[in-house]
Amino acid sequence: MAGLAARAAAGDAAAAGLLASTAAWRAAFAAAPGQRWAIYIESPDAFAAAVFGAWHAGKHVVLPGDLRADTVEALRAHIDGWAGDIDGALVPGVPDIPDLPDLPDLRAPSGATAGDATPNGWPTLPADTPVTLFTSGSTGAPTAIAKRLSQLDAETATLQAAFGACVGVDTQVLTTASHQHIYGLLFCILWPLAAGRALADGRLAFNEELVTRCAAMAQDTAVLVTSPAHLRRLPEGLDWTPVRGRLAAVFSSGGPLPPSAADDALRQLGQSPIEVFGSSETGGIASRQRATHGDRWTALPGVEWRIEDRFLAVRSPHLPGDGWYVCPDLAYADTDHSFVLQGRADRIAKIEEKRVSLTAIEQALMASPWVRDARVLLMELPVGTRIAAALALTDEGDAALAERGRAALIAGLKASLAGSIDPLAVPRRWHASRDDLPANTQGKTTDAALRDLFRQTLPSVTWLARDSAKAAAMLDVHPLLAVFDGHFPGAPIVPGVAQVDWVMTLAPQALPVPPRGAFLRLDVLKFQGIIRPGMQVRMDLEWLADKRALAFRLTSDAGPHASGRVAFGSGHD
Repeated sequence: MAGLAARAAAGDAAAAGLLASTAAWRAAFAAAPGQRWAIYIESPDAFAAAVFGAWHAGKHVVLPGDLRADTVEALRAHIDGWAGDIDGALVPGVPDIPDLPDLPDLRAPSGATAGDATPNGWPTLPADTPVTLFTSGSTGAPTAIAKRLSQLDAETATLQAAFGACVGVDTQVLTTASHQHIYGLLFCILWPLAAGRALADGRLAFNEELVTRCAAMAQDTAVLVTSPAHLRRLPEGLDWTPVRGRLAAVFSSGGPLPPSAADDALRQLGQSPIEVFGSSETGGIASRQRATHGDRWTALPGVEWRIEDRFLAVRSPHLPGDGWYVCPDLAYADTDHSFVLQGRADRIAKIEEKRVSLTAIEQALMASPWVRDARVLLMELPVGTRIAAALALTDEGDAALAERGRAALIAGLKASLAGSIDPLAVPRRWHASRDDLPANTQGKTTDAALRDLFRQTLPSVTWLARDSAKAAAMLDVHPLLAVFDGHFPGAPIVPGVAQVDWVMTLAPQALPVPPRGAFLRLDVLKFQGIIRPGMQVRMDLEWLADKRALAFRLTSDAGPHASGRVAFGSGHD
């Protein structure tokens, strides 16, 4: 917190208020028994004051990522109390603004050691001051990561060395990220304090807030701290002009940013996002800007890396020791001292930048009396990467399936996951049977075997005719198709998006249509009649080569169901 005390002494009311709040929190923690205190506070200023107040009171700070019931319950046995935004939590007294010479300097002066007094009488925090964070977006069993203040201090110095030139002291911090996780803690709390910048004024929930905040700035600039999940959803209809004139930099972390999203951000926000790669375990590792570096990552200052048996290994001051840490990320070295990631090799997946333990989902499913075995895997669906679950049912589960139906069984299983699994991690595709899960000769259930189970998302197809331009087929809409999940309990129908998906998936079997990646838009789309389980539906397709469009029509004895044209862009054949 390099400039905070100086700003307060110079009459900065916000800095003085933050320091006074820290003193109030220190007094509250000093009077509270126990060492390990969980802190969850939405306000950045109040959060920073609580964390530093706890540290100066000699407490071990624990930062949960959320306040879900299972998170709170899981922490109870490992902490001595809660502080902040939860019923019954510790809160400080009303802070009095003391004389400025008595305000705490929360930064350790260069060369200071633990116990040294700063000019205002506050002791320097020890380098091994502890904090426990949790992996972001974890499911029922978040992984605790122990850190020391020296590691966090090293990270703030790294950020300043890497990006300080494009982020000035007067730059405002705008964020969609939570400071309860390592990314937001560093970029929104510790780095601004160390560099003498003001903290963010809360988290932005909507794109309109970002536009409004930027429009209200006079001559100031801002930095946006965000994630791929946010940058993938920048609406075209919003006037981004005020934002383009004010952002000095856009930071993104939590997962790789798709090239299309990076292009959209550059066009709409006026900045090519600076992606920062790392994890709660390793801290920051590398950065890139797709507009300049493409897929290549360059190590942050002070970070060493190498490839060990196809895995990325790193060594840096951000780690707890001096040795090499082998990441669960596959990578290869590029020719210009950079590397390219090739995906994670463990069973921790990322969905919408949230880390999801596939094992934890399986364990939660098997806690149900209806399930004796469960395996989950990632599947690409129209809404993005989601979870699919394959279940072997107990006798009780099989009876529930027979008596209540598939929709009720799945609804019950979803309800059982609600308290421990992030909503994004709740399976979207289900296969449930009393039969054992498929196994190979080694007794292993492979992903390939599981994917065979989920091919039942499509109806059975009988091609009636096909040539270079036209094709026709009969679709047998089986009642157990996954598309009926949740659409709708008691009255299942095929959703419109599934009908279009059937057309786009089946058309390449008969016609020379471009791949899905060349999809441009849907034209003259009409849904005229409901498709129900058990129906026989005729699909007529025509490839309009001159228009690069696929015309389709779905009909049955009940009449027309859907029609339209799928338009494709050029140059993707």
